[in-house]
Amino acid sequence: MSNLKDKFLQSKEFEKIKALQDLDFTSSYELLDCININCDKNLDEKIKELVLDLKPWRKGPFKINELFIDAEWQSFVKFNLLKPFMHEIKDKIVADVGCNNGYYMFKMLEFSPAKLVGFDPCLRPFLQFHLLNTLIKSKIEFEALGVEDLPLYKLKFDVIFCLGVLYHRSDPIKMLKNLKMSLNKGGIVFLDTMYIEDEREIALIPRKTYSKISNIFFIPSILGLRNWCERAGFKEFEILALKQTDSFEQRKTAFSEGFSLEDFLDTKDKNFTCEGYEAPKRIYVKLKA
Repeated sequence: MSNLKDKFLQSKEFEKIKALQDLDFTSSYELLDCININCDKNLDEKIKELVLDLKPWRKGPFKINELFIDAEWQSFVKFNLLKPFMHEIKDKIVADVGCNNGYYMFKMLEFSPAKLVGFDPCLRPFLQFHLLNTLIKSKIEFEALGVEDLPLYKLKFDVIFCLGVLYHRSDPIKMLKNLKMSLNKGGIVFLDTMYIEDEREIALIPRKTYSKISNIFFIPSILGLRNWCERAGFKEFEILALKQTDSFEQRKTAFSEGFSLEDFLDTKDKNFTCEGYEAPKRIYVKLKA
């Protein structure tokens, strides 16, 4: 297993978060589209300094007292698409693979899972999660591990969420197999990935980049995605929603850095990327082992 977590815990940024954890303070939260956190006002300057140090914020939004963290992604759009199915997690052992800073897991608290574990091997999401959870004080666990580590993890899961990860993997069927191996009997996976419009069982293989992103390897048609899931051993493939990504859901903000959706699309026709491929569309599916 990865020793990244120990390395992350020794970072100078985590030392500042740890200093905050050692303080005696009260806090409360509301799980709205924007996750609102209220805590002692005398912490405002310390929190603001940490929030700014931890940019860019990709998932959100969050509001800590009067500080509004306007993340690049309006993550409630995706969560609200999946909300009708959240009854599936009540009293279940749940994983969020590629969880980023934990926005979706915090939102899941409302639906009373037995246990929540997030997996993400990147430093910044790890630090953002621990800052937020220092204030929210949940029992969510965060592992600095990737999807390839799941089959060897100490727990199996009843429900796995894997949102926006599959197209970043050079072997998507292997990744799907890793998810299936990590489930308890009868477990389910909620998967979201990009897809292309095509009636054939095919996938787009971008030559260099897709939407200016280099680590996107395969974007399947819906039938292509179904075939991947069947080859990975899933017995059921249920389409929950289809959605084109728009500038309401993803956009550049003061809390994100670099490019965002508006920079990735053709300047004359927003139905295409700057490389000439179809603009990003997402499919949400429920898979059953």
